[in-house]
Amino acid sequence: MRPVGFALLALSLFAGGAIAASPEDDYVALRDKDVARIKHLEAAKTDDKKVQAEQDKMLADLQKRIEAMVGPFAVAGYPADGKFTLETLSAGDVGFGQLDGITHSASDDGPQVIVTTRGLVDRWLRGRAAEKDAADRLPADLETAARADDFYTFSVSEDAAFGKTADLAIAKPAGADFVVAALGGFAQDVGPNPRQEIVVTLQKGGRVYIASQLAKATIGKIDACEAVWTTAQKKAEALQAAYQKSGSKNEKLFDDSTKAENEGDKAYRACLVKETPQQPYYSALVKEAQDTADRLAAN
Repeated sequence: MRPVGFALLALSLFAGGAIAASPEDDYVALRDKDVARIKHLEAAKTDDKKVQAEQDKMLADLQKRIEAMVGPFAVAGYPADGKFTLETLSAGDVGFGQLDGITHSASDDGPQVIVTTRGLVDRWLRGRAAEKDAADRLPADLETAARADDFYTFSVSEDAAFGKTADLAIAKPAGADFVVAALGGFAQDVGPNPRQEIVVTLQKGGRVYIASQLAKATIGKIDACEAVWTTAQKKAEALQAAYQKSGSKNEKLFDDSTKAENEGDKAYRACLVKETPQQPYYSALVKEAQDTADRLAAN
């Protein structure tokens, strides 16, 4: 009877562990319930002010829960108090589906960092990997996703796409499990972007940090890459002119113009990623990224 009793006890413990909800499970379940509630209110044509008031209460409660999960934050260069990354629970609003976390930033143009948990990142990435539209997908694995431009488009920005200029080869700080850094810009248009930012993603234990900041180093133009963009732009402009000449009737010319510009942008960025590490300002950019990673890992 003793082996049978032990087996039953082990089975009951295993079953209990399997069904025990984690704080992340509770948070996600509540968030999804809140999203469904807002959807129901909107479908019922509920007064906008009433919907917003209820949503504000939901967001405040969710923020408290996620702050408890990530714990206290104290990193030089960022304020201790943060703001919830989710600004809406309505699927029709810009910013819906952002990565769950707390953003610490002193100003709109200042350095910012999103603090969250690895579990929430993994859940978010699994959802992104399953998106029907290929343009909205991300790899389900953080170490792979963090090297993709769209990881920063979807996690950091609400209305601008991130275009990588260069990978920044930094060392993994002591205590960190994973780190990756890059230089690039957030923009709504293609082509050269003078506003260059350094992004750093770092995991330490169960925490994940996604930092972004304007680069301090002076970044010069690379003639070879500028030539790639200029050639593409001229081709796109010629096709656009032909489209206008057709009385805006030849849609193929318009599509070809857009395609030429997009392909030129892709080639331009590939050139930057290849050539930037050879530039004299590259080491200063790496130093900036390394400093950020070291400060985050020390928290």
